Amino acid sequence: MTAPATDPALHAPEDPSPAPRRDERVPRPRRRRREGLARWSLLRILVVTGTVLAVLLAAAAVVGVVGLTQLGDRRVELVDRLDPALLTAQQLDAATVDQETGIRGYAMARTPDFLVPYERGRADEARLIAGLRALEADQPAALADVAAVESATARWRALYADPTVAAVAAGAPAPPAEVGKPAFDEVRTALDAQRTRLLNQRDAARDALDGAAQMLWVVGVVLVVVLGLAVAGLLVWLRRVVVAPAHQLAREVREVADGDLEHRVSASGPREISELAEDVEAMRVLIVRELADTERARQELARSNSDLEQFAYVASHDLQEPLRKVTSFCQLLQRRYAGQLDERADQYIEFATDGAKRMQVLINDLLSFSRVGRQNDPPEEVDLGDLVDRATQNVAGALEESGGTVTHGDLPRVMGSPALLTTVFQNLLGNSLKFRGDEAPRVRVEAERDPGDPARWLLRFRDNGIGIEPEYAERIFVIFQRLHARNTYPGTGIGLAMCRKIVEHHGGTMWLDTTATSGTTFVVALPALPVQPEPEGPSEETAP
Repeated sequence: MTAPATDPALHAPEDPSPAPRRDERVPRPRRRRREGLARWSLLRILVVTGTVLAVLLAAAAVVGVVGLTQLGDRRVELVDRLDPALLTAQQLDAATVDQETGIRGYAMARTPDFLVPYERGRADEARLIAGLRALEADQPAALADVAAVESATARWRALYADPTVAAVAAGAPAPPAEVGKPAFDEVRTALDAQRTRLLNQRDAARDALDGAAQMLWVVGVVLVVVLGLAVAGLLVWLRRVVVAPAHQLAREVREVADGDLEHRVSASGPREISELAEDVEAMRVLIVRELADTERARQELARSNSDLEQFAYVASHDLQEPLRKVTSFCQLLQRRYAGQLDERADQYIEFATDGAKRMQVLINDLLSFSRVGRQNDPPEEVDLGDLVDRATQNVAGALEESGGTVTHGDLPRVMGSPALLTTVFQNLLGNSLKFRGDEAPRVRVEAERDPGDPARWLLRFRDNGIGIEPEYAERIFVIFQRLHARNTYPGTGIGLAMCRKIVEHHGGTMWLDTTATSGTTFVVALPALPVQPEPEGPSEETAP
């Protein structure tokens, strides 16, 4: 097992006194009894709102469907029945006129060609009457008109048309036209009545169609207005019952977040918002209680620090004086009575002198350790290369005695205390010289940006000393922890603990590089300046 290359030490032990505890924990408040809207959840509000909108939309759809159905019925009645029926009635009138014209011409000319319009008219009459019956199948009055026209034309043919055809065919004189005129007048009267009824029905249907269209338009406008008002009303309602309570809660929370911790958080509205307000209020009360406990703990810590400062003062003055007196008289005894007493007495005197000296060293080191971070000197921008050079000059005697060298590359500038950082570097250099191997000690200091965190520098102190086993990587930073006997390597075991404490006071950290294959490598991580260029190139500085 290799020996450590530094004074093994770590942080000072933590204060064993327990942290101040709260007098009592704040219980979670019981949910208050809710009335009215506060009993409603957001889901219920949204369901009610959606239901109202759905009902309004369904009503609008029903009204629209009814209006469109009526409009379609009026259009079908006008376009598919009345207009075709009126056209057919007009064609039927023309067919009867063709028949009467053909019979009169046939009676006068007695030529079969004049009978063609009569035959065509009869065929058209039969076809048109069948069409009218199909169109007016569900209209009893219209069927009665069709029957009247058909009956009148049948009487006309029986009284005049058929006798005239028979007489002409037999070569006898045709019946006079006055015989058929009254019957044909009945046909015209029946046709006029049919046409008049159809025209009246068409006008009524057209008026109904226009009325249905106008009503549908009015209903549509009314529905749009009603739906718009309903949606606006629902949005206003939602804003009042959901958005406004949420904004109120946000305002009260912001007041607390802005520092008014005494402001009570309360909110109305849906159950979720009310419960959230109660939870925030409970958290505010807990924070106020915690802050009060923290303030009490801070005051107790301040008193404890004051006691520690008083102890440091006593240790640096009241204890130092008796120790110096003990040391002085032990040295006087050693010089005056050396060789006059027996060997055991000389040994006892030497033990007493050595113990007093070590006690002085321990007290001084403890005082230095306790003062770390308690000075209020503002940090300044320092060049780490200059501080390494200063630390090298401070250990110049040990360097000359051991024949060692200290080199470093370009080192960055950081914010810190020059005296404290110089103490760190001097301790690391001193340990490298103390725990050296058979060869002359060589120490190399280099700096690089942390690959995992570019906002800090990594300073590596490498030496060719006896090294440290990885399992002791943390133990060496424990205060007063040593890996060697005191007579092998001198020291109090507080150096590395003080170094780590100083580095942490600067916002950094320090550790042993356990991946080093030879010697010892300590890594000191320090925050970089906001804008810090990389070192441009290596430059060597050697101190004897």
